[in-house]
Amino acid sequence: MKGLRNILIAALLPALVFCAFPLAARAGSGEVYVVEVSGTINPGLAEYMIRSMEKASIEGAACVVIQLDTPGGLALSMRSIVMAVLASEIPVVVYVSPSGARAASAGVMITLAADIAAMAPGTNIGAAHPVNLGQKEMDKTMAEKIVNDMVAYTKSIAEKRGRNSEWAEKAIRESVSVTEKEALELKVIDLIAEDLDDLIEKIDGRELKEKGTLRTKGVKRVVLTESFRDKILKTLSDPNIAYLLMMIGMAGLYFELSHPGAIFPGVIGAISLILAFFAFQTLPVNYAGILLIAVALILFILEMKVASYGLLSIGGVISLFLGSLMLFEGGAPGLRLSWRVLIPTVIMVSGFFVAVASLVFRSQISKPRTGDKGLIGEVGVVKERLGPEGKVFVHGELWNAEAPEPIEAGAKVRVVGVDQLVLRVEEV
Repeated sequence: MKGLRNILIAALLPALVFCAFPLAARAGSGEVYVVEVSGTINPGLAEYMIRSMEKASIEGAACVVIQLDTPGGLALSMRSIVMAVLASEIPVVVYVSPSGARAASAGVMITLAADIAAMAPGTNIGAAHPVNLGQKEMDKTMAEKIVNDMVAYTKSIAEKRGRNSEWAEKAIRESVSVTEKEALELKVIDLIAEDLDDLIEKIDGRELKEKGTLRTKGVKRVVLTESFRDKILKTLSDPNIAYLLMMIGMAGLYFELSHPGAIFPGVIGAISLILAFFAFQTLPVNYAGILLIAVALILFILEMKVASYGLLSIGGVISLFLGSLMLFEGGAPGLRLSWRVLIPTVIMVSGFFVAVASLVFRSQISKPRTGDKGLIGEVGVVKERLGPEGKVFVHGELWNAEAPEPIEAGAKVRVVGVDQLVLRVEEV
């Protein structure tokens, strides 16, 4: 038995060595996957980045290069991306590019989490101080808790990757930002690359802890692009788009309520509102703003039912403006509602609501123009003596009529009522 065991060991040992070799060198095989990331870090973008890294890992890529240009974004989305980067089985290279790009706020943590961090000339990194995502101001204790938590989180990432944790703390507490040359001197990043080709050449042969030697020279490059679904999610995560969708939804439902049976405005309004509330799940929404906008809609609807002489409309316009102002105010950079969108939208939407309400009000108080009621008040001429019955010429037509007192032909009369196609008239 002992001899058989020795034979098995001798036979299996070369196989183990052969299998271990590709495991140690797996970072040097496959293709280089490139993921272009620009814009605010939000759930839609985070899903795209995480799925791209998983795809590169499944297909055995040599590494995945994330070309990053971001002003920052949501902390939850950033943490999801960082977790995916740290858990990746293949090397992840974060490359802040092209020239003029930045890795600010949440982009700092993503860059620090990479196996290899690089920047292009003319880029910067830093300014990672947490910002208030709601309208309500945080008290001093809560603000300190959030900052301390973010500092500990970022320092742990920097220490894991062997980068400057002291600078990482300053980037959060003091909103420090540095250029690519300063970042290299401070050991925040690993290298500076002129372009993607230069980056791929410079990272070739690098030894990565637990991931072997990186082999990128001469390998094929695969550029991953956003799918149609990714583009939709990314677009909906824009606060300006979400706000416009909500306004369209409100206008559609308002028109449907004021003109029942129109159908099309109601359908468009319902779809727009659903998309808007889906987008609100990915944005720092202040629900007081939503409530104020809802109150504005209620006031506009009441304007059609109550003769307030415009007071309800004025209240609705004020409520709509304040709600729009509060909806995303105080959010992270890139997650705020633009004034260029807010002001024109409030003016147009308010004008639409007020115009519809005025039309409804005018239709309620205006005199009927058709049918039996449309004849009441009209003035005509007696064609056949009324004694008390006869004929009168009213509104271009000859009608049977009756009067309480005899009226001679040629006299002018006014219609005071209609009873089964017989006019009741009185002398003018």
